[in-house]
Amino acid sequence: MEGRIESINISSKKGGKKSPVNVAVVNKSGIEGDGHSGDWHRQVSLLAVESIQKVKDAGIKVNPGDFAENLTISGIDLTRLQIGEKLEIQGSGEETILEVTQIGKECPRPCSIYYQMGSCIMPKEGIFCRVIEPGNIKVGDKIKSWESG
Repeated sequence: MEGRIESINISSKKGGKKSPVNVAVVNKSGIEGDGHSGDWHRQVSLLAVESIQKVKDAGIKVNPGDFAENLTISGIDLTRLQIGEKLEIQGSGEETILEVTQIGKECPRPCSIYYQMGSCIMPKEGIFCRVIEPGNIKVGDKIKSWESG
């Protein structure tokens, strides 16, 4: 599957919405300047723009980064990926590689989306990755998935 980075989102703090940026540096700990980077398995989070559109279609005003995802992408059905699959981001002459480490998550408390819709998409449709190969990424970069091994 091949897709595109629609938005890169960062926040210095955990637990809230992230703000969009046009470019970012992905190092061995995650995205520089983001509160979720560190030595753990959820360094970078991803959510599909198609998932966000479902929330918009329900009449709720949301934007990329509102679900605290780092990368909002299009063209890849993230719900079909498996733990261990790789995502390759093809930027300007270099490749950044992520490995899927977690599908969905348990939210510590219901968010505002949950109260408006009765559910939230990030626990079921978001994925988390660790960095395999660092690099520079930008909005519009291609991203593709492939199974390793």
